[in-house]
Amino acid sequence: MQKLIQVLWPSFLVAGVVEAIFFTVINPRELYFFGSPVHLDMLATYSIGFFAFWLICAASSLTTVYFQRTAAEINHLESKQ
Repeated sequence: MQKLIQVLWPSFLVAGVVEAIFFTVINPRELYFFGSPVHLDMLATYSIGFFAFWLICAASSLTTVYFQRTAAEINHLESKQ
């Protein structure tokens, strides 16, 4: 549970900052998705954008946690299989 919190909490904070910067520069009404304009409410666009940024940041944090494993942890997992 602690590792999950170590991944989700920092990624949540960074996603909030990235979303604020992104939508400060880009107007949600001018977004295009695969060549067609996005016709969603602005709140829905902000929400989808936040969750997309959160997912990307969580993937980055999860990769960091994955590569921080020690050799003993890796070998211990392999010996169980």
